Amino acid sequence: MESKKKIKVIPLGGLGEIGKNITVIEYGDEIVVVDCGMTFPDSEMYGIDVVIPDVTYLVNNIEKVKGFFITHGHEDHIGALPYVLKEINVPLYGTKLTIGIVRTKLEEHNVLAEAKLNNVEPGDVISFNKLKVEFIRNTHSIADSCSLAIFTPVGIILHTGDFKIDYTPIDGQKMDLQRISNLGKEGIALLMADSTNVERQGHSLSEKSIGLTLDRIIGKAKGKVIVATFASNIHRMQQIVDASFKSNRKVIFNGRSMENISKVAMELGYLHIPNNDVISI
Repeated sequence: MESKKKIKVIPLGGLGEIGKNITVIEYGDEIVVVDCGMTFPDSEMYGIDVVIPDVTYLVNNIEKVKGFFITHGHEDHIGALPYVLKEINVPLYGTKLTIGIVRTKLEEHNVLAEAKLNNVEPGDVISFNKLKVEFIRNTHSIADSCSLAIFTPVGIILHTGDFKIDYTPIDGQKMDLQRISNLGKEGIALLMADSTNVERQGHSLSEKSIGLTLDRIIGKAKGKVIVATFASNIHRMQQIVDASFKSNRKVIFNGRSMENISKVAMELGYLHIPNNDVISI
């Protein structure tokens, strides 16, 4: 009978570790997979470049797998896709920037032609026979990040994805706490929450406060200024660019990831820089 079926939540990576995030949600003959990340080797893994999840379970149940649902474009959530999609070529769902970054990565690995990429907007719902997945906007250190509500016959699962609640985000796109609140009123059967340093007291500063510091440092500096940051932190990149322009500087992006992601972000309208103000190294 339908009522006797159980929902299975199977972490294939990312639980109790940093990186390699991938979680299987299974009900009956349907599987949805949340994220597909990699991690870097530890000091004892000689000669290893990247570590990816063991997806044998998905290969063995390939007929059930409906798709990968990607919360955001960080390596620990998308890095294994070029390797995994060679074995499990199912549709991929993500927001515009997330899919843009994935597209570049798959192109580098020569697996883009076979990939089934689907752009979604926050609020979109992807429905299957028994399972439905809703994308909910959240705030994180990369733009276009989402939480996921997974609707199952035995209740709602809320997978927060990575998040940092920021009431004044750089792009003005606030976390949709109202939608999460409404789902809470309906009743959440399982909350799967992921937020680095959540056990520490207090709260994180808004990204906007960092912009003032960058303005001060870059404005006072003489000569070149070199700033190191995660390539995926496009909002931080925008703040560095804005601070540079205020003191009549040009900008150079250096490093493969920085060059690739800045290019994608500019093409998709997430990073705003006049072309003549970016120069080659």
